[in-house]
Amino acid sequence: MTTTGTTAGNVLDAAAALMNDVAKSIFTNAAQLPYLNIACNELQEWCEVNNIPVSQETSAIIEVTAGNNKIVNIENPDATLPKYPSDLIDIQQIWERTTDTEDQFTPLVKFDYIPHWWETDPPTSSLSCWAWVNQEIRFGINGATADNDIKLDYIKTLFPSTITANTTIGIINSVTFLSYRTASLLAQYIGENPTRAEEFRAQADVSLDRMLTIGTKGRQAIPIRRRPFMANYKNRNSDW
Repeated sequence: MTTTGTTAGNVLDAAAALMNDVAKSIFTNAAQLPYLNIACNELQEWCEVNNIPVSQETSAIIEVTAGNNKIVNIENPDATLPKYPSDLIDIQQIWERTTDTEDQFTPLVKFDYIPHWWETDPPTSSLSCWAWVNQEIRFGINGATADNDIKLDYIKTLFPSTITANTTIGIINSVTFLSYRTASLLAQYIGENPTRAEEFRAQADVSLDRMLTIGTKGRQAIPIRRRPFMANYKNRNSDW
């Protein structure tokens, strides 16, 4: 299913049908939802690992005022510190420009740790480099001498922390995987039928592979023309 308007309820209906319980007399929504949440977490992690476009996001401008040397989690109580988006999982690239200008954004250099020579060198108008330390975006110890606009290219979360039957499943081609994976977990932990659970898991793996392949091919923008399945196709008068 390719629509982005599908809800978790549609997945729950499909999983119940796979368990031969269309009426949901045993596999109610309440019974299924913990396992659907597990399936969604798995799908999110696979999308992140494979850098599927649906997991990619660019932040709004984050202003880092002069002297500030980090961007922190939105839960940080210090109101003077800029915050990164609440759905951030991993950072791909950080860009900066001087605030209140129309200058082009330029990329910052990433380090595993902030270089120690910055502890003594005087700050400049640019932040220039960054490091991801203790789940904070760290810049030079003294920040910059000017205000800077920051943009983040990052990997985002795909689902809310708690999924209900009304939650929208906004990932194209994900419903088949979620249905089979949820049914697999139901068969394993409620139905206690490992054989059936493994059958559903195998179907889920096939669906996941197909979904990730479609996403990867689209990102590469490489058209695929299928060749005939025959050993001597090269000898035929064709333009393959």
